[in-house]
Amino acid sequence: MPRIAYVNGRYVRHADAAVHIEDRGYQFADGVYEVCEVARGFIIDMTRHLDRLGRSLSELSIGWPMNRKALEFVLREVVRRNQVKNGLVYLQVTRGVAPRDHFFPTIPVRPALVVTAKKTDPAIANKKAEQGVGVITVPENRWDRVDIKTVGLLPNVLVKQQAKEASAAEAWFVDEDGRVKEGGSTNAWIVTKDGTLVTRPADFGILRGVTRATLMDLAAKLGLKVEERAFSVDEAYEAREAFITAASTVVMPVVRINDRSVANGHPGETARKLREAFFDIAEKSPA
Repeated sequence: MPRIAYVNGRYVRHADAAVHIEDRGYQFADGVYEVCEVARGFIIDMTRHLDRLGRSLSELSIGWPMNRKALEFVLREVVRRNQVKNGLVYLQVTRGVAPRDHFFPTIPVRPALVVTAKKTDPAIANKKAEQGVGVITVPENRWDRVDIKTVGLLPNVLVKQQAKEASAAEAWFVDEDGRVKEGGSTNAWIVTKDGTLVTRPADFGILRGVTRATLMDLAAKLGLKVEERAFSVDEAYEAREAFITAASTVVMPVVRINDRSVANGHPGETARKLREAFFDIAEKSPA
C-alpha cells in the first residue's frame, strides 16, 4: 500500500506530493510544524500539540489553514490511510504561496498545509532505551525565538549531523555561561544525586516541549521533585542520570556526554520508570 500525504486539500500519493516553488516555507522558512507520536493506534497529546501550533502561528501572524476540528480530522485520516499504529504524524503550515518578497503578501493568501505519517518500530526504540544514547555539547548559535516551532532548522540540522559523526544521538546547545539549553530536536534533563529532575525553564530560550510538559505531570503523579532551572555541562557530568525527551523519543536515557560517562554509563532507574509510565498518563486520541 503506498504512503498517503495530505497537501492543501487533497490526499495524494506520498511519492507524488508537491508544493509550489513559491511557497514561503520553501523560500523563507516562513512556517511552523508539529510532530505527534502515534502509539498503539492513538495520537499522543494532540491537544497540547495543537495548542502549541496555535501559539506558533500567532507569533508569526499566520492564520490557521482550517478550523481546529477539521485539522484534527485530517491528522486522524492521514494516520488511518497510512495504517500507522506506531509512528509519527507530521504537520506543517506555511504562510502560503506568493511572489517572492520578504514582506508579507499584500494580497491575502491561504496558509499552506501538509500532513504526513510514517510507521516506526517500538522494538527498535525500546532497545535503544535499554542501552542509552550519547550526546555532544555545542555552542548556541540559533536565533533567540526558538520557542516558536518554525521550519527554520538549519542550525539544528548541522549539529545533529555533527552528533551523528561523533557516534552520538543528539547535540545539546550550550549558552555563553556554559549552561545547557536543549537538544537539536529534544529537551534536556538531568537527575541530581538526591533524585531531583532538572530541566531548563521553557521561556524564550528553549522550545516548550509537549512531551516535557506531560512528563512533568507524570513526575508529579509519581511524587518526583522537578526543578525548572538551568544546569551546567559540569553539573550534567556529575548527575546521577540524564535523559532527553521529545515526541519522537519519549524518554531516552543519556549515558554519555561528550567523552564522559554519566554515572555508571548505563540507563538509570528514573528514566526507565518515566518511559514505562508515560503512555499511561499521556492524552490518547483515537486515530
